[in-house]
Amino acid sequence: MKVAVVDINGKNTGREVELSADVFAIEPNNHAVYLDVKQYLANQRQGTHKSKERAEISGSTRKIKKQKGTGTARAGSIKSGIFKGGGRMFGPRPRNYSFKLNKGVKRLARKSALTMKANDSAIVVMEDFNFDSPKTKNFTNVLKALGVENKKSLFVLGATNNNVYLSSRNLKGSDVIMNSELSTYKILNANKLVLLESSLEGIESNLSK
Repeated sequence: MKVAVVDINGKNTGREVELSADVFAIEPNNHAVYLDVKQYLANQRQGTHKSKERAEISGSTRKIKKQKGTGTARAGSIKSGIFKGGGRMFGPRPRNYSFKLNKGVKRLARKSALTMKANDSAIVVMEDFNFDSPKTKNFTNVLKALGVENKKSLFVLGATNNNVYLSSRNLKGSDVIMNSELSTYKILNANKLVLLESSLEGIESNLSK
């Protein structure tokens, strides 16, 4: 599929680029997308949650009431989870939430996500640009020119560009990454995917394996 290339002012340059059908026009696999997003979110979890259990609570170990004749259930310890101040029953313990996902499934998920964005006309191809110095206002002007200042946007660079990255860092709804950092979650989380020309070759070569 062919996509028009725009400049830093959002104007059509008169040029077009051909997006690889093997990456941007496949049959989307929803289950692969689900697994890749699930793994990404699982990897964000610290897994440091912990609550005190019965054996970790400070308290008396004496039997709190006689065994029989009270008309209520027998109870042997004030540290039991059924009493106020007792240990939590089956509480959370530290654990690792990450899980393995095959590289082929991850590539399929990314291609499926890119295809979904292409089908929704949510991909913009932009010629490479740079700023003389890091300045948030410069990047804000680019967002306004593309009409995405009030939307979530993901800019994909082909090479490291500190001025562009630092200019976008203070903007909550915008994210700037390298083509090697592209993930299914970030693609789907953005309303508009802005691909710089220099990033296309890297994206297609990484996902065409």
